[in-house]
This record gives sequence, structure tokens and C-alpha cells, in this order.
Amino acid sequence: MASTLEKFIHSLDPRALPRVLQIQSGIYFQGSIYEMFGNECCLSTGEVIKVIGFRINKLIASICENNEVSGFSAKVELPLDFPGLYKVVADKTPYVSIEEITRKVSIGPSRFGHPCFYSPEDIKLANLTIKHGEQITFNSVEDVNGTMAVNCGVIRNNQSHSFTLPLSQEGKFYECEDDQIYTLKEIAEWKIPKCRNRIVKLSNTLHTWDSSNPLPENFDGCLILTPVYEVQAVMKFRKDIVNILSDLDVEVKDITDCYDINSFLQPLSLEDVFERTSKEFPMVAEIMEGPSGSQKPYNLLGTGKEIIIYKKYQATRVLASEIRSDSPKRHFLIPMSYKGKFKRRPREFLTAYDLEIARSEKEQLHVVATKAFDSPHKELFSVSVGDQFLVQQYQTSEVLYEGRKKLIDVLACEQILRDTYKKVLLPMYMEGGFVEVIHDKKQYQLSEICKEFNLPFNVKVSVRDLSVEEDVLAAVPGLQFEEEITDSYLLISCASDPVESWEIPVYRLNMSVHLLSKDVQTVVQSVIKTTVEEISEEQYYMMRRYENQTLHPPPRPPKKPTMLAPKPVFAVPEQGVSDVLQAPKNFCVDTTKKLCSNQAADVSGLQVSCQNYLEHHDSKKDMTGKATLLETSVIEGLTKKAFGKCETEKEEEEEHDYEYVDENIIENIRKVFQDTTVRNKHALSEGRR
Repeated sequence: MASTLEKFIHSLDPRALPRVLQIQSGIYFQGSIYEMFGNECCLSTGEVIKVIGFRINKLIASICENNEVSGFSAKVELPLDFPGLYKVVADKTPYVSIEEITRKVSIGPSRFGHPCFYSPEDIKLANLTIKHGEQITFNSVEDVNGTMAVNCGVIRNNQSHSFTLPLSQEGKFYECEDDQIYTLKEIAEWKIPKCRNRIVKLSNTLHTWDSSNPLPENFDGCLILTPVYEVQAVMKFRKDIVNILSDLDVEVKDITDCYDINSFLQPLSLEDVFERTSKEFPMVAEIMEGPSGSQKPYNLLGTGKEIIIYKKYQATRVLASEIRSDSPKRHFLIPMSYKGKFKRRPREFLTAYDLEIARSEKEQLHVVATKAFDSPHKELFSVSVGDQFLVQQYQTSEVLYEGRKKLIDVLACEQILRDTYKKVLLPMYMEGGFVEVIHDKKQYQLSEICKEFNLPFNVKVSVRDLSVEEDVLAAVPGLQFEEEITDSYLLISCASDPVESWEIPVYRLNMSVHLLSKDVQTVVQSVIKTTVEEISEEQYYMMRRYENQTLHPPPRPPKKPTMLAPKPVFAVPEQGVSDVLQAPKNFCVDTTKKLCSNQAADVSGLQVSCQNYLEHHDSKKDMTGKATLLETSVIEGLTKKAFGKCETEKEEEEEHDYEYVDENIIENIRKVFQDTTVRNKHALSEGRR
């Protein structure tokens, strides 16, 4: 029985792929070439195609009122990257069986793939009764003793109870309300059931409205989304994959049961190849759709090329991001075989809890405070800008809170003074700012950093990887190693030149192949080559989404009430600097002048730059000379309203890792800053009179 392509795709279960279709009523765009805008637009009557996949290409949106399409609402096209965050409105139409849910709703390993339903009636199982109205989470579809069933779960008294429901289970199942927010792309991939539309409510816009926006200005209502699919198909006498939009005006007939499906080429994605058993490797394949990119090996993987796929395996990468204040940042996946070397860069910490996480048994963590903190407890230390600490250990301490003694988590530190060290306690909830002081000048391999230090870890390339023509990391001023990840890879080489073998990622490379019936000649493989992979912002956040979130800062008690006082105005000395001297523990540190912590706490927007580290002049023969800490630098932007627009200092590229500064110059800089601060305090007191 013939139906429109749109109706067929909307009702097609992805698990039933591939399907062979015959065109019953063709279409031809006059004056067009065979392929337009990357999509097939000419299908002749009687032509046979094999559908191998489909995905949502765009969404047709209609403004709805009371969950119904408005009679005056025009339909607009929304691309999947259309900005905004949306809440999913629960579908009021029930599903009549578990089988219907699995056929129409996306269920998968992603956190988006766990839909929730409830039944208006009790469901009695062998050892559990699901009460009516109880939220049931669908986790996965499994084969249980030869019967297909859904692995489900309910939460009772903060405890999870697991059970299975067979696909044959009938009854009414309603979608639960969803309090999460999603992008349009996430909704398209996971939240639009087959054969149904989806109503969403705009929760938050991500940009200001302009005339190019297809939605009305200040729109905050509901939309009915209808998907338009892009169908991937194989033609009878073509080796490449064609893309067909589902709204193309053609009629098709499913002839899978009476057609030899093996007469078509069988295109495989890299994911399909990876799912093959290890015994099937190595194999020879021809590329049907190659990846884009000029970097090796992607520029070698053109359409029609033959490759040898030796094996599949898991490999470790380090996820790294460019260190920069503005966005967008660049993100990289660095293989452990990277041959460049790194030098450490100072890390920044926002709380005392971050210091505890970064603390290492190998070396003592030395930090400088860049933000003031006024402790509400006399037993704990109040921090001023410029204070230096050596981080010791986590412990608990007794404090007096609202007239009662209470145990709280604290971080034991040593404050570095002029000629001694003072033991202090910082509350773990402390909202401050710290910058690490680096004493280590060693150059590290990537594997050494991962073995010896906790991530995240800040570095910059000191020696580029000479084994590659262009090291993309060498041009990056600073990198933060965020975490080690394990990902899936295939080892391949060109069939015409099998000497070089390359690792290629399975899930980030858009590439399809078909297998050839050729024997793989035994080749002595050379050293496996890997590349630093630059990934997109979207790919980066998809990887970070599953980061371990078990570590969280302890809760902060209620803030101590503070009296609002006039904000002091600090003049910015022209000779202000943003550098901190390296100060090992056996050096005496001069901290003769600090900002009053109460004043500093009242100043909103105080930003202290402590980015560069200065080393004592090598020409001095006294190697035990005094290294001095500049406790303050340029103070930027005390608030735009009160003090006008401030200029932002431009970052300058350092030619070397350290600068050498004469002691007298430092004393002159300190004197200028102190004199300016005294004048401002005097002017402030005169103004109050």
C-alpha cells in the first residue's frame, strides 16, 4: 500500500531498518540538477531505494493556545540550533502498551533517554506493586530470559527499586511532567515521539529579539513542533549515500519483503564497524562518504579510497581547554603519545574547598589571595588581598555560632609573614579567590603530569611536538588539562600505502564505508600515529556532561548580617603591576601593607590580577636574597555605575616564562601604591566629615 514519504518515515521504527522502497509517484524540480543543497530532489517513478537511516533535520513550529494550534498561526521553520531553552509539555494522550512506548519513544543510555510515565491504575508484579500515579522511569530495553522487556525503576523513600515490564504489558500510560529544560536539538533527538507532535514552552531566550527571528517579539508561549526528517538512502546503482527530506512530495511503497536487499551496497558507519566482533578484524573497506578536514589522516580519507581497518579498541585522551578570559575557547583531545613538553602555569581557585581538592602529598600548595574574605567567626581567619598561604590539610574545628558551639569543616594553612609562619584556619565554604605560586621549572611529558598531579592542571607548551608538521598546541598561550577520558577508536591505514597507520575516533568522525571481499595482506605496522583532535563546543560539553559530580563543596551557613557602609574609592596608581614574585618557603616575604579586610569586602567588582610570576635577578650572587611579594596590582572596575567605565588591560605574550626585576624597582612600586592608598583614605575621611 502506497503512502507519502513523510507519513512512512513518521511511522517507521528505527529498529526495522533497513527498508527497501519503490517510488510510486515521482517528483522533478524543473531546471535543477540531480542533487540540490546536499539533498536528493529528483526521484523518478519506479526507482528503488534502500533507507538505511533517518534523523530530524529541522522543525516546523506553530504557536499554540490551550495546547491547540491557533487558527491564525503561521508555520515557521526552526533549525535545530535555534537559540533558546524549552520545557517539554507532557503529552495528554496515553500510550496503550509498553510495546507502543518502546516503539515511539527514545530510550537509551543518555540521561535524556530515561522517559518517565505513570499509570492511573495499580500494576501488580510478582514481588512489587506499582501504585497508581507513581512515576516509573524507563531505563533500557533488554532481553530477559528470551522475552523483551523494559528495565524500569521507581523511587520510594529516597530508595530506588528496579523491576522489568514486558513489552506485552497493556494499560494506559501517561507521560509525566518534566521540569528540566532543553535545547531544540536535545528535544529533536530525544523528546519527540514517533507519529506524534511535541508541545514545548519557551523557558529562556539566549539572545535579544531581532527582525530575523521567526517568532513574535517577547514571545513566551507554547509551540507545537513537527519534525522534518532527513532520510539517508542508497540508490541502486550509486556508491554514495543520498539525503532525502521527508517532506518531499513523493509516494512510496515498502517492498522489503519481496526484494533482494543484498543487491544494494551495505554502507556502514564507523559505529557499525566498531560493533563488529574482534574476530572479524582486520577488514578492507571502501569509503562511501569521507570526512572533511585538511589535517592528516582526514585528508587521506576521500570518497572511493580503500582502507584497511586493523582493529578496534579503547584509548585514553586528555581533555584540555584553552586558558583565556574571553570566549569562545578552543578545546582539544590530546593523545598520551603526544611528544611535546609542558611547563606549569598557575592555577586559580575560587574557594577553600578547591584548594583541598588540588592539595597534593608530593608538594605543598602555595597560593596568594586575590579576594578579601571577612570571617563571621573569631576562631577562623579573615583573608586580605595579597595574603600568602601554604595549604596544609582538611580538618574540623569548633566555632561559636548563634550562641552554640558547632563543628564545621575547615582548611588548615600556614600564613607566610615577614619572618615567620602563622597557623590559620579557613572555612571550607569560603568564597574567595586564590592564585597558585609556581616554584617548579621542570618540563613535563603529558604522561608524567597525569601520573604525578591532580587534574585540572594548568600548563603551556614549552617544547612542541617535533614529530608532526604543525603542532596546534604550541600556538596556544595556556592550556587547562581538565580530565582523562576513554574513547573508542579504529586503527586504519590506506590500502595503497599501509606503512602508516592512524587512530581515528569512532563517534566524532562523519564517515561511512562498505566492506570489500578482499584478503588483508600481512603488513609489519609502523608506529601508530595519533593526532591532537580539536573538538567543537558542542562535543566538549557532551563529554563534560558525564563528568563525575560526586564532589561538591559543603553547604554554607547563613551569612552574617553586615551594615551597609559607603564604598571607599581607591585611586589606581599608574605604576601598578600585576606580578607576584616567586617566594619559596625559605624566603622571607614582605607583606608590610594590606588592604583593610572590611573595606575590601565591601568593594564589589574588585579584581586583582596575579597572573605572572617574577624571579629574583640571576646576576645577584646572594642566592638567599629576599624575594618580595607585590601584594596588590592594578585594581579594575570598582563598579561601572559609581566609578565609570574602566579600561581592561590587554594581555601581553610573555617571551620567557619569568621576568627578572631589581629589588629597588619593586620597593619604588610598593611606595607609590602605599602613598596613593594613604591619600585616598585621608580623602575619604575628610569627605565623611
